[in-house]
Amino acid sequence: MDCIFCKIVKGEIPSRKVYETDNVLAFHDIQPAAPTHALVIPKKHIASMNEAGEEDAELLGEVLLAAKRVAEELGIAESGYRLINNVGSDGGQVVYHIHVHVLGGEKLGGLNVRG
Repeated sequence: MDCIFCKIVKGEIPSRKVYETDNVLAFHDIQPAAPTHALVIPKKHIASMNEAGEEDAELLGEVLLAAKRVAEELGIAESGYRLINNVGSDGGQVVYHIHVHVLGGEKLGGLNVRG
């Protein structure tokens, strides 16, 4: 599999980690769309929300709770933040490994977040 996020999980590509558990990894986005921009991914490869199944429900819940934790760690929880999950090419998905963008650090208007 030639998935960049799977390579980050395996340590083959370096990342600036923010948070990590046995099942989830969060790291800073290399092309930030806001002053604070991190990505939260499950370590298990799931291409997109369209490929997620009932068996992934607990893992996806962990991803969302990790996103909350990342917002706290990065100091944007109090002022507010946005979570984005792009699905498919029309939805702006570029990397086909499910991920949640955590954005904040300023008042967010209409952002175009691809990834």
